[in-house]
Amino acid sequence: QVQVVESGGGLVQAGESLRLSCTYSGTTSSINAIGWYRQAPGKGRELVASILSGGLPKYGDSVKGRFTTSRDVAKNTLYLQMNSLKPEDTAVYYCTLTLGTIDYWGQGTQVTVSK
Repeated sequence: QVQVVESGGGLVQAGESLRLSCTYSGTTSSINAIGWYRQAPGKGRELVASILSGGLPKYGDSVKGRFTTSRDVAKNTLYLQMNSLKPEDTAVYYCTLTLGTIDYWGQGTQVTVSK
């Protein structure tokens, strides 16, 4: 059974940094895509960063130059380094991975950025 678990969220002030982690297990087939989405209150889910199999990371326009995602394959972990955080980055951050045609999502981790 595939499990996806995010961690590292919290409350920070504007301008500070935070690193999220996503640990996954039960992936018996190749991962076609892995990445991060976020959802702010009253808004739809938004792409933060994604990595397609064999490709380079792609970032949402609102986080380019501030956020970086990386993957430790040996540890089955995906990271999201978030720098220069802004109040508008406040959201629940979700990790997702795609095996074949099936998407798996974590439960999300809350990131709150105060002014």
